[in-house]
Amino acid sequence: TEGKGGHIYTTELYGDFIVRLEFKRPPGGNSGLAIRYPGNGNPACEGMCELQVLDDTHDKHAELEPWQYHGSAYGMVPAARGYLRPTGEWNFQQVTVVGSQIQVELNGYLILDADLAEVTDFMGGRPHPGKDRRRGHFGFAGHSDPVQFRNISLKQLD
Repeated sequence: TEGKGGHIYTTELYGDFIVRLEFKRPPGGNSGLAIRYPGNGNPACEGMCELQVLDDTHDKHAELEPWQYHGSAYGMVPAARGYLRPTGEWNFQQVTVVGSQIQVELNGYLILDADLAEVTDFMGGRPHPGKDRRRGHFGFAGHSDPVQFRNISLKQLD
């Protein structure tokens, strides 16, 4: 809901999994996918990571760091840019998490392929407390923008 924040996540815990979904963002929209979220705290720090869902073409996001744009493992690893459909259109995304490895495919293009165990450079120069988390909830990290999700399927791999 526009102007409201908050997180929603699964009741079940996941280790290795694949999630497929569609999303549509409004102009300037910002949200995220919570990966191995412990159920409390900030998904971007306490979970393994937050994968950005962002209208990174909007003027208000012009000055972000590379690891803050759509598909990035927030604050750790930047995703390739240029594969988002225009705002107001549905995008298809698949995320595969196996061990410390995360892959993000957006509209048929691999935009992130990272081993978070190898990350040593963090946003703000502070270590990421949850990056080595092996199990947690999958969820959506709300940032007060009306980003829409549909056709969500999650398959546990372990």
